[in-house]
Amino acid sequence: MTYTDQLTAAHTTPRPKVLISGAGIAGPVLAFWLNRYGYAVTMVEKAGAPRSGGYPVDVRGTALEVVRRMGILPRLREAHVDLRRLTFLEGDGREVTSLHPHSVTGGVEGRDLEVRRGDLADALHATVRDDLEFVFNDSIDTLDQSGHGVDVTFRGGGRRTFDLVFGADGMHSRTRDMVFGPEEQFHHYLGYCFAVFTMRNTLGLSHESVMWNSPGRAAALYAVGDDEVHAFLNFAQPRLPFDAFKDPRAQRDLVATAFADSGWEVPGMLAALRDADDVFFDAVSQIRMPRWSHGRVALVGDAAWAPSFLTGQGTSLALVGAYMLAGSLAGRDHAAGFAAYEHSTRDFVTTNQALVGNGSATLFPTTPQALAERNDRLRAIDAVPSGEGRPAHSALTLPDFTPMTRT
Repeated sequence: MTYTDQLTAAHTTPRPKVLISGAGIAGPVLAFWLNRYGYAVTMVEKAGAPRSGGYPVDVRGTALEVVRRMGILPRLREAHVDLRRLTFLEGDGREVTSLHPHSVTGGVEGRDLEVRRGDLADALHATVRDDLEFVFNDSIDTLDQSGHGVDVTFRGGGRRTFDLVFGADGMHSRTRDMVFGPEEQFHHYLGYCFAVFTMRNTLGLSHESVMWNSPGRAAALYAVGDDEVHAFLNFAQPRLPFDAFKDPRAQRDLVATAFADSGWEVPGMLAALRDADDVFFDAVSQIRMPRWSHGRVALVGDAAWAPSFLTGQGTSLALVGAYMLAGSLAGRDHAAGFAAYEHSTRDFVTTNQALVGNGSATLFPTTPQALAERNDRLRAIDAVPSGEGRPAHSALTLPDFTPMTRT
């Protein structure tokens, strides 16, 4: 076959058809790279449009190289939230200490990014919106791998067959439930529940965060700008409150009960919680799976390994994992690609999931003694971050993937 014949074949061979469930963070990154490796991508999202807004997220270490290679690093630099101060308070409202946030998170000043989740989602969507098929207001109803592809029935009534299907649909992934079994067998509960919502900035905060603690409880106000703040209420809960997950009123009642006798600004936060229309309530948990693929279906991001916000690495792992999954499939069949994905990415994920211990000890001590010890450690921290970051954030060197010509 001549070189010209190879080029002609590459252009005439049908592109493998793949479906990605979830248009959050991991899904668009996966779509971006799969499209460049010769796949025809369809993305299904139960929301009516890419989701804007949301709390700030971190992009650190290896993940910075992913967004650089996607060409969106300059846009994200412009959207960077310059959080300048993190103040910790005693239960009576007195200040424990005030630090640069990187001193606690392990971030690196001038290099790592913190952006509104919606800003990151918008930047990712802009890279793929013209190169793939979007199906909004819909989701996967059934999957059948009994043939030579994956037969998919959509809740909207459509039926289609794809060569591969990817679940990028979050910690409570329906794709995972259908292919791997119920979430309970992979859900590792870490002992806390939380609620996040926005409220008026009545304290005049700007580019800073203030966190109040009592044993087993934390309340924080995060001011990205000047007008409103992200309110955060986290509390120790021995057992998962399954009944509350689908009942917004039960969620609000559970939070109100947990913080009933709290001081500082918490009563005002509870009042705002009652009226907020953007409350996100969930358990603090990780997803731990022995395998991330089965047959022609693979998982990525929180659907595969949700590390929890205690690690500060959920977004970065989603970015890196999606890049590694797509690259592992470049020039390989799905069985070899999925095996390479597991081999190259699992240690990085496990290393970052292990950061959960540092997060819980710093943010949410559950006993008076543990809280006092935590406060003593905070007072001893140098106000200027080291600039080295945490080794886990850059524990994987991002490889270059070169797809083979399809003939």
